[in-house]
Amino acid sequence: MSEEKKCCCCQRSKHREAEEYIKLIHRLNRIEGQVRGVRAMVENDRYCVDILTQVQAIQSALNAFNKELLANHIRTCVVEDIQAGSQEKVDELCAVVQKLMK
Repeated sequence: MSEEKKCCCCQRSKHREAEEYIKLIHRLNRIEGQVRGVRAMVENDRYCVDILTQVQAIQSALNAFNKELLANHIRTCVVEDIQAGSQEKVDELCAVVQKLMK
């Protein structure tokens, strides 16, 4: 579960265990379906409040995705960085939490 840098474009990557990967992908697939549903509601001239209710459900689903991903990040990347004697991921985590809480 180490984080690596790719030389060619300087993007970071992370290997995820199969269980984590599957959970995250399933969540994203459900969110994608919800977004398509909202699009269909707009196309079918559905009532505004009904659409807004579904958009709120999508926002809640995205928040749940963020919480799961953040928890996994803390348990792996941040813990590994601390165990290696570095605080870099802690600083990065603090910045991410600041952004998420806006």
